[in-house]
Amino acid sequence: MAQFRVGDPIVYHKPKSSVSPGPRAKDVYPLAHGEHYHYVVDKFWKVTSVNTDGTIEVVTRTGKKHILPVNDPNLSKAHPLLQLRFRKRFPN
Repeated sequence: MAQFRVGDPIVYHKPKSSVSPGPRAKDVYPLAHGEHYHYVVDKFWKVTSVNTDGTIEVVTRTGKKHILPVNDPNLSKAHPLLQLRFRKRFPN
């Protein structure tokens, strides 16, 4: 399990489904009847609070806040190369 600290940049691999995946969609596959698609979109967020109950609070580039469990399999720390490559997509 990764140790998170305030200020850590993180990547959240958000699962989604819709009739038309966007350009940032990854791992796209059709659902049962082929009318919808399931896919993953990477979200680039920053840790604003580490809570004692095993959760972290994160902020998006647009200022929205989310609370996530630290053991969420879709959550990972952003490696330095990833931070550099997507630096404009992380919140300031």
